[in-house]
Amino acid sequence: MHMALYTPMLGYYSGGLPKFGTNQNGGGDFVTAPQITPLFARALAKQVGHVIAVTRGDVLELGAGTGQLAADLLLALADLSQLPKHYFILEVSSHLRKVQRENLQKKLPESLFEKIVWFDKLPKNFVGMLLGNEVLDAIPVHLLVKKADGLYERGVRFDMSFHWQERSLQDERLLESVDVDRWPNAYLTEVCPAANGLIKSLAAALEAGAILMIDYGFSASEFYHPQRNQGTLMCHYQHYAHSNPLIHIGLQDITAHVNFSAIAQAGLDGGLDFYGYTTQAQFLMNCGLLDLLAKESPEHIERYAPMTAAVQKLLSPSEMGDLFKVIAFTKSLSDDFALLGFVDGDKSHTL
Repeated sequence: MHMALYTPMLGYYSGGLPKFGTNQNGGGDFVTAPQITPLFARALAKQVGHVIAVTRGDVLELGAGTGQLAADLLLALADLSQLPKHYFILEVSSHLRKVQRENLQKKLPESLFEKIVWFDKLPKNFVGMLLGNEVLDAIPVHLLVKKADGLYERGVRFDMSFHWQERSLQDERLLESVDVDRWPNAYLTEVCPAANGLIKSLAAALEAGAILMIDYGFSASEFYHPQRNQGTLMCHYQHYAHSNPLIHIGLQDITAHVNFSAIAQAGLDGGLDFYGYTTQAQFLMNCGLLDLLAKESPEHIERYAPMTAAVQKLLSPSEMGDLFKVIAFTKSLSDDFALLGFVDGDKSHTL
């Protein structure tokens, strides 16, 4: 999975083909929330701006895609008079970094573009808001299979083409955050120690501020439900979702849902203060998404109708509203500090 996604010049995120877009605009393989509507970033900006105001810090976005979220956030923060001194982007793909630079130069006035600084590794002693939208799902996973005679790890072999191959589980550390006794036989699932490691790295990099991660996934009890016996590994190719990562190598996205219980534990293990966990719909409503929509005039139907449809996609339980979750951590903030996005509907008890 790591090779297919990140091999220089050949991997999905390292190659030059478009990744983000809609069927309507004729490109890409999938669409993310910032591309659906700028109202997503404008609602998120209320949360980000609050953290910036309290910490007098900066913003660091992980994996900024096309740069759409960065552009919309900076414009919204400017409207709120809560601009950071710097907007850092951590991007490991040189291709995407080029795309981001080109897009941000087009979308932003020079005064805002000058705030953007690209990193290829995490800084030390960061203060402010660390932000990741659909980052965790793209971190390579391990596939585990439980059979009547034991546990196996599923890997890939090459014999003129790619094939699955299983071997007895050798690395017991892959089982640290899971309860295999609850799994039935013939059960396939994923574990992602690299995602947990990323959260611990963010914890070490953060001196003071907040971490906000938005992605699709479940608590451990849902993620490892006995009926989810084929796991969550999915591929996205030209807006077609399927479960075979052994085809279209380097041309399709490969993802897995996030185990947010493991993410929460990794944050605690890294010395963070766990703050909250909720659905994307609840988070965005807490941040005033519906109020932002209400400010748009229904009389301008050519603008209002697409915005209404976009907001419905972000909030609807059958679309992104419930499947996508938001998890937050803080560090070195006062006990009375409150994150706006979690004032109602917190689901931390489900973790």
